[in-house]
Formats: sequence, C-alpha cells, structure tokens
Amino acid sequence: PVILFERHVFWKQLAEHGIDPTQYPDRASILSRQRGGYAGGAAEYVRLASAAQISEAAAFEATSWGLFQIMGYHWKALGFPDVAAFVAAQRRSEGEQLAAFTAFILADPELHRALKGRKWAQFARRYNGPAYAENLYDVKLERAYARLAGDEQEKAA
Repeated sequence: PVILFERHVFWKQLAEHGIDPTQYPDRASILSRQRGGYAGGAAEYVRLASAAQISEAAAFEATSWGLFQIMGYHWKALGFPDVAAFVAAQRRSEGEQLAAFTAFILADPELHRALKGRKWAQFARRYNGPAYAENLYDVKLERAYARLAGDEQEKAA
C-alpha cells in the first residue's frame, strides 16, 4: 500500500517504546523532532526499512498506511492485537484499508460528527492534525464532496 513515513512521529514512538531517540544523531532522514524529510513513493519504504532497523514496531507506528493514510499508532484503538497485525491488514487489501478507515471514524465521536455534519475544517483538523490547512485538506474534502454530491443529484434527476 501507499505509505508515508513520519520522522517526527518516529521520534515520539521510539520514546514510547523506551528507546532514546537522541542516540541516533546521524539519522535525520528518518528521525527528527521536525516534520518533513519525505522522499515520496517507493522511497518511503526505504525510509521505513531504515527505521525498522532501530525498532520495527515504532517504525510501523510512525507510518501512515493505505488509501486513507491511517497512522500505525492507532492499531490498538482499531481493535488490532498489535501494530504488525494492523500493517498486515493494510497490506492485504483495499477492503481492509476501508474497514480500518471506517473503524477509525466510528472510534472518534467528534470526528464522526464532523464528517456527518460536513464540517470539513473540523474533520480535517481531527483527521490530519493542526497543520491540515497547509495542504488545504478541508478545501479538498469540500470540493470532492460537492463534486460527488452533484453527480448523485444529476443521476437522480
């Protein structure tokens, strides 16, 4: 599946696993307190593999997975026994990715309310974090919804 490895999340996840991230000062491409360092496409798997050499669990948790880019650290809230099971499901199929996305939305009542109410900025902030506006996630969601809702209205007419 499509992935995006988040080096700033890896920093946090290593600490969660009892590993001091400061002991890897030469790994800035995969380990930093700052967002960024993205390589894109297949190169993200290279970054993930490099991070997994330090801690596979923390690396998987610091990666967003699949069509819906759900962070691996949500594995427990989504009902998986461990992060490896979550990753296996994401790798299995797009159907599994959709199931995880649905579980993710339903597990967060505020997120679910924002989606149902078409409160795109609220949804994007909760789903993507406080920097959502930098990538216009709320605008993109609103436009996609309007385009698809318009298609449905035309079909009904």
